[in-house]
Amino acid sequence: MAQGSTTYHLRISLSDVDRNVYEALDLRLARHPSETMRYLLTRTIAYCLSYEEGIAFSKGGLSDTDEPPITVRDLTGLLKVWIEIGSPSAERLHKAAKAAPKVALYTYTDLALLQREAKTRVIHKMDGIEVYRLEPAFLDAIDPHVDRNTELELTRNDGQLYVSVDGETLEGALTRVSLTSE
Repeated sequence: MAQGSTTYHLRISLSDVDRNVYEALDLRLARHPSETMRYLLTRTIAYCLSYEEGIAFSKGGLSDTDEPPITVRDLTGLLKVWIEIGSPSAERLHKAAKAAPKVALYTYTDLALLQREAKTRVIHKMDGIEVYRLEPAFLDAIDPHVDRNTELELTRNDGQLYVSVDGETLEGALTRVSLTSE
């Protein structure tokens, strides 16, 4: 029998000083059995740091390979932002850049493979794709504090991330990187 998804209820106090966004978010996320905690945390952080009206997680989750993990749509339903997580293929980024005026990638993986692939493949508007890298050690430090019902504070200030959870504050960098250089 196949294992079902696990639901996480995350209440997040977001203070994105860099973008002047302050919100109380009440998120319910389905964690697919094949989804790592690093991926779930990166998906959550990407949602928070991209937060604006019209943002939503994909309805199909990881099983929907045609949709991005996170989208931002305008009031008419038009796709404004395609947000990828992890290490998508160059082909998927090409598709994303053709489908949306803005594409962002949040990753915790080594980008060398994707950067090499980008040199040999066509990626539409590659220079316009925003790529942000989270340190795996930062995500691993958050992991033991997150259970199926968690309250936390997420702050971004000058490119640094601070997560306060269980009375502890963890710090990590959010690094903007390029697909065109190794």
